[in-house]
Amino acid sequence: MFTIEQIKEAHSKVKSGADFPKYVQDLIGLGVLTYDVFVSDGHAEYHGNDGCELKSEAKYANQNVAAADDSVKFRHYLKIHQQGETDYFTFCKHAAETGVNKWTVDHQKMTCTYFNSAGNEMLVEKIPG
Repeated sequence: MFTIEQIKEAHSKVKSGADFPKYVQDLIGLGVLTYDVFVSDGHAEYHGNDGCELKSEAKYANQNVAAADDSVKFRHYLKIHQQGETDYFTFCKHAAETGVNKWTVDHQKMTCTYFNSAGNEMLVEKIPG
């Protein structure tokens, strides 16, 4: 069973999107199977073995998620974030601006799926191993 403190420790090592694959490996090591990050306030919901579920606190003040999504612009923002050009908070602001409501990371499928406010997939990415 994992704790929010262990997840925070793993997340503290992430400085940009370039650090994401290592973060995923750290969470897998803790036993996290999937998690959802909600762009409106940055809270996350973690799911693990044996029905373990934890919810983190909000990471920032509420922000509005655009009603209309812009997948093209979001892909650009994601690319520059993955190259280390933006920090996490800036990425979350960009996600909200382009209509991303949440993303789901699935460690079994090794995917990160971004969803709009209607629950439709905007982008599914394979996570580098």
